[in-house]
Amino acid sequence: MRKIAIFVDVQNIYYTTRDAFQRPFNYRMFWQEIMAQGDIVVANAYAIARNDDQQHKFQKALKHIGFEIKLKPFIQRSDGSAKGDWDVGITIDVLEHAADVDTVILLSGDGDFDLLLAKIKAKYQVQTHVYGVEKLTANSLINVADKFHPIDSSLLL
Repeated sequence: MRKIAIFVDVQNIYYTTRDAFQRPFNYRMFWQEIMAQGDIVVANAYAIARNDDQQHKFQKALKHIGFEIKLKPFIQRSDGSAKGDWDVGITIDVLEHAADVDTVILLSGDGDFDLLLAKIKAKYQVQTHVYGVEKLTANSLINVADKFHPIDSSLLL
């Protein structure tokens, strides 16, 4: 059975599905789809910690599905802008787990991850799959992945 590791850039998936479809991503449907392909040995969802009930319910639902939730504090800058980036944390975790699995699945459209996927493919001969909203996913990320899965209505609530 194939060993699979999943890494979810929650903010990226939230905003891209909202902007493209005005609907949220269906994590339960996604989980069922991946379970049919092999054994999920790592499933991390990277999110921003906000103290609101909606976020707590969402995080609880993800945990119930089987994800480990990794939270980073929400930082509000004095100029009104906000920061909450998990790129380095996701990268570290992918590098830590890539040698132990057959497939790495990344849910993100962020082109910053193209170098990461190229590196783990070359170093560990791991299969790389990317799930993202096609029109909002960097071409460099689509091109480096062994398989790109465009998020469409079948993976939305």
